[in-house]
Amino acid sequence: MGKKNENGLTRRDFLRSSGAVGAGLLIVPSSYVFGGPEAPSNIITRAVIGTGGMGMGHVTAYPRTQAVCDVDKNHLERAVKKAGGQVKAFSDWREVLEQPGIDTIHIPTPPHWHAQIAIAAAKAGFDIYSEKPATHTLAESKALVEAVERHGVVYQANTWGRGSGWFMRKLVMSGLLGEPLTVRLNPDYCPTGFKIRQWSGRHNLVPQPVPEVLDYDMWLGPAPVKPYHPHRVHGSFRGYWDYDEGGFGDMGQHHIDPIQYALGKDDTGPVTIEAIAPWPQHPDACGLWGTIYLTYADGTKIIIESWEWGEKHTAGKPWLEGPNGKYWGGTKLEPANLLEKLKQYPDPPKLQSWEHAVRTRENVHGHHPNARQAARSADLLHLASIAVRLGRKLNWDPVKEEFVNDQEANRLANPPRRAPWTL
Repeated sequence: MGKKNENGLTRRDFLRSSGAVGAGLLIVPSSYVFGGPEAPSNIITRAVIGTGGMGMGHVTAYPRTQAVCDVDKNHLERAVKKAGGQVKAFSDWREVLEQPGIDTIHIPTPPHWHAQIAIAAAKAGFDIYSEKPATHTLAESKALVEAVERHGVVYQANTWGRGSGWFMRKLVMSGLLGEPLTVRLNPDYCPTGFKIRQWSGRHNLVPQPVPEVLDYDMWLGPAPVKPYHPHRVHGSFRGYWDYDEGGFGDMGQHHIDPIQYALGKDDTGPVTIEAIAPWPQHPDACGLWGTIYLTYADGTKIIIESWEWGEKHTAGKPWLEGPNGKYWGGTKLEPANLLEKLKQYPDPPKLQSWEHAVRTRENVHGHHPNARQAARSADLLHLASIAVRLGRKLNWDPVKEEFVNDQEANRLANPPRRAPWTL
């Protein structure tokens, strides 16, 4: 795909010149623009920005991977070795967006960079595959959706996928459980848990010299300047509010996005958020919390428990419950005749792959969430984290996407960004 066809067009050139805003409506036959399915020009090429732990999983052999980028020289060297061939290497991601022959930008950086790079990539006309969480703040979510939709690019977030919510989506669509619905997310239904204790930050870090191999200023990017300590970077960054939201930021979107999809809430969010957690929380280091309650305008409720602090309130209770029945996972329903009744209802649309979205520009029913879907599910992480940090109930307007009469919460929704990194 990165190579030009006989008309001198790359896939990206074609989409931009055709005015492909609202890309879900545009079908681009690869056989017409880019050669047949086996043609070398039909390879979906990528650049990988961020080649640490998660990033190396995105690096493939050249020519599929055309460029790699990292602010740590050791990470970058490993990525170049894995990609081999003529892969290009960069330490500044902005240079990557100037390279020809690249169709898609993969963004497995720390989360405080996800939206910043994705927005720039969208403006440059690249399709985008970002690691989760899609964004780091509520303000970033709004800016990401605007940029992706305005520039007509394909975006997906790399969650574990919406397939785990497909059966629940059919169940909710059928109405057999009645309303309102309650969903419970805890280690009963999230076997990996949320890694709350694992990714808690440390207090009173003693500043240390920055390693010569690391461009720490670039690693910080839009985040405020804090003295370097190895626990702030490379994996354990997850324990600090400036870069992530603890284990919930790391794992939460994997579990929450399928629930948003199952409930049919991709275009909205909760109206109240409550967190049961020790308070005050540390201003820099993410800490423990027990239970989070997200309640929607129609009475739908999501109850999330870490089981790392407080009591196990919902242990042994159903995953999804309504006034007329319960769902326990798999195909186990209560009462038992609900399963037979459910067979009479239509299935939800088939979930499509990332490659399908890039090739056809249809990106509504993806196995991974698109920009609008991913922003909404990432927002649940941000709303919950702000409730934990402030130690009180919050009221949220999912239409205006702002807290109601709450300046303190709205400041956390849109924290200052370090120059020159603006949304």
